[in-house]
Amino acid sequence: MNSQVTFTTLVCVAEILTIVSTMFFPALLPGFQKEWSLSNTEAGWINGIFFGGYAAFSPLLVSLTDRIDPRRVYLLSAALGAISMLCFGLFAQGTVTAMLFRFFGGISLAGTFMPGLKVLSDHISGENQSRAIAFYTSSYGIGTATSVFLSGWLVTMLHWRHAAVALSAGYLGALLIFALVVTPKEPASHKEERILASFDFRETLRNRSTVGYMFGYAVHCWELFGYRTWMVAFLAFCLNLHTTQNYSLSTQDIATLIVLAGVPASVLGNEVAHRWDRRRAVAIFMLTSGIFGCVIGFSAHLPYGIVAALCILYGIAVMLDSGSLTAGVVAASYTTERGRTLALYTFAGFCMAFLSPLAFGVILDLAGGGTVAWGLAFASLGLVSASGPIWLRIFRPHD
Repeated sequence: MNSQVTFTTLVCVAEILTIVSTMFFPALLPGFQKEWSLSNTEAGWINGIFFGGYAAFSPLLVSLTDRIDPRRVYLLSAALGAISMLCFGLFAQGTVTAMLFRFFGGISLAGTFMPGLKVLSDHISGENQSRAIAFYTSSYGIGTATSVFLSGWLVTMLHWRHAAVALSAGYLGALLIFALVVTPKEPASHKEERILASFDFRETLRNRSTVGYMFGYAVHCWELFGYRTWMVAFLAFCLNLHTTQNYSLSTQDIATLIVLAGVPASVLGNEVAHRWDRRRAVAIFMLTSGIFGCVIGFSAHLPYGIVAALCILYGIAVMLDSGSLTAGVVAASYTTERGRTLALYTFAGFCMAFLSPLAFGVILDLAGGGTVAWGLAFASLGLVSASGPIWLRIFRPHD
């Protein structure tokens, strides 16, 4: 039991280290928009392309973990992440170069996040598996919060380029942990037909239960990453409406609290779903966060403290279903199909994560960038989230 706890903890720490640089651009978005004269749509492209890189390569990298040692995929991807963040700090000059390096960062995440989960689920079994997966999923939130905080903190002392270079070290720490902790394993076969079989998703798609969770994860990611990539900019917009008041917490500090509040929410949500009917619990969680999304953008003119509190509550609501969805798809997947199942699952989610920040920015520009524009952009997140229960019902298992 203790060895499982230690192993889970170290894998989660490695995950956090691969994520500490991912929020660098969104956390400093107002500054980048000013320095590079970015429109909201351009900012949406830079935010979204990170998840586009993830979505484009996750089917390849994650499905291969059924046939190739996921440790090898993880180590190479962590090295790519370090290079991409280093290049962002040294060479990013505007929309095109920022998109390029963010795209490679997304590829790195595709080769570390779900392959790391695959390693964890292969080593932990029984009742402990669901909790281990929930903690791993929640660690993404810890890494995101740490990324927001460190980005804001480092730029108070360093130029943003030096801060980006410093954050690239996180990938190296993750690489070291995986190299020392995870034991290499030989693939079952090196035959070409076995490798090609990794991309045959027909059997995976016959499992209605996992397909339902895939759709649920897709709408979850639309809302989650749309919110997280624009939350600092929204807080900055709200703060500019109250310029006569002084606040001790920066927008990055509040954004850090928003993400951190979602960590226990994900674990708690999974515990509730574990003891109750999982699909029913997830449906309620999605409807709750959807309601928040439909109203929060219109709250910008309220006192800033109230807006910040509402944003934290929204961050909690958005994360309630996160661990439940991932634990559910792992539990419902066939053991021999787990890598392919996770590949499709993460592909569905991060395709939406790519489109959501872009759609958000387009809505802001088309609607004029005022309070109504923010309200409509956030409503686009909430409405999609609220459709989650419909997909779960359509793809419920046959009795």
